Amino acid sequence: MKLATLPDGSLDGALLLVSRDQRQAVPVPQIAASLLDAVQRWDQVQPLLQERYEALNQGGLTEAIVFDPRQCIAPLPRSPQWLDASAFLNHGRLMEEAFKTPPIPHFDTVPVMYQGASDDFLGPYQDVALPSEEDGIDFEGEFGVIVGPVPMGVQASQALQAVRLLVQINDWSLRALGPHEMKTGFGFLQAKPSTAFAPMAVTPDELGPAWRDGRVQMRLQVQWNGQPFGHPHGGEMNFSFGELIAHAARSRRLTAGTVIGSGTVSNQSRAAGSACIAERRVIEKIDHGDIRTGFMRFGDEVSMQACFDDGRSGPFGLLQQRVVPAR
Repeated sequence: MKLATLPDGSLDGALLLVSRDQRQAVPVPQIAASLLDAVQRWDQVQPLLQERYEALNQGGLTEAIVFDPRQCIAPLPRSPQWLDASAFLNHGRLMEEAFKTPPIPHFDTVPVMYQGASDDFLGPYQDVALPSEEDGIDFEGEFGVIVGPVPMGVQASQALQAVRLLVQINDWSLRALGPHEMKTGFGFLQAKPSTAFAPMAVTPDELGPAWRDGRVQMRLQVQWNGQPFGHPHGGEMNFSFGELIAHAARSRRLTAGTVIGSGTVSNQSRAAGSACIAERRVIEKIDHGDIRTGFMRFGDEVSMQACFDDGRSGPFGLLQQRVVPAR
């Protein structure tokens, strides 16, 4: 299934089922008031949503509407918890090499993860209002999962059973603020503004074989101001989503609706480009001895689109945002 959310004046928005070809949609208030409601009652509502989804794809619903992703807000406008990892080790190793920082202990064996703000997720076409260009405005292309309830101490081999939906993410970062916050030992706060999501959250079966080994086996096509920036592949994720879920749940239960991100999609091959500016900058420092690319300016636009290996557009839809000054 493909699911999206329209604004309706409530905190969680109104749930939509979106057809497989992304041309039509149908509201389903009689089944679930919102996506959060659906995820929290998944075993009850999933069969009803699936039945409605099949009818929508067969063209038999007179109440179907034209689907316009530009009208969508984030599939989950808010979540009980947002946990973001750094599961592509190439990204972290590049940072260490460029800035000669001490290696993180157990980086190869224990996932790195922080807890971000989950009360104000951004929609796929929503302008991103930020306080200052001097903060080092950066995008970060990622994949993520929305889970059902996860018991404390779940094993990685069992954790994937909790995955309800997959999402595509732009985890905005303010790079000038990050170093100080990391040194405090308390983690990110000001360096991590609200996170943005592509219009559709999808059940894993929508990816077919591109959902494999607990990873999104797709390329993330990134453009900055209309120019290609990178197309790294999600298959190089060093820790699977099963391992990330188990790490997050080691000492606490996870509530249904928790979102877990992969961290910046990053590949060893330089030809794949990058999914964030910071990584391009460190590659420039390593390869050329100096940084040549600046961070984003107000008015800049970034777009992200996951694509199957055969070049077809992925099921999440396009995420396209412009950076503007906060008023």
